[in-house]
Amino acid sequence: MLIIILSLLIGVSIGLFMPSGLSPATTPYIAIAILAGLDSVFGGFAATINSNFKIKVFITGFFGNAALAIMLTYIGKLLDVDIYLAAIIVFGTRLMQNFAVIRRFLLNRYLPDVPLKKQ
Repeated sequence: MLIIILSLLIGVSIGLFMPSGLSPATTPYIAIAILAGLDSVFGGFAATINSNFKIKVFITGFFGNAALAIMLTYIGKLLDVDIYLAAIIVFGTRLMQNFAVIRRFLLNRYLPDVPLKKQ
């Protein structure tokens, strides 16, 4: 838990001191990499809740998903096809599914008397 909080603080600190101007050519790549990273982070939280978190899977998934998403965006730009939309749909769907797992866990933990339907 300490590593998570420390990593968050380091990430926010770096973000605050980095230049905020991004070139329009790089914004699609950065956006898709952020989405892939968020998918991995939420997947890591969901795996922790389900007691099957593995750091190797998390690290390789984090960087692998980001690299694959950036590569799809690059190839799509070369072909003038919006291939990155596939990555957005997949990562967005998985992000929402992982968020649902986290939300149910938090509701069961902090509001145990509220009945929840399993979807």
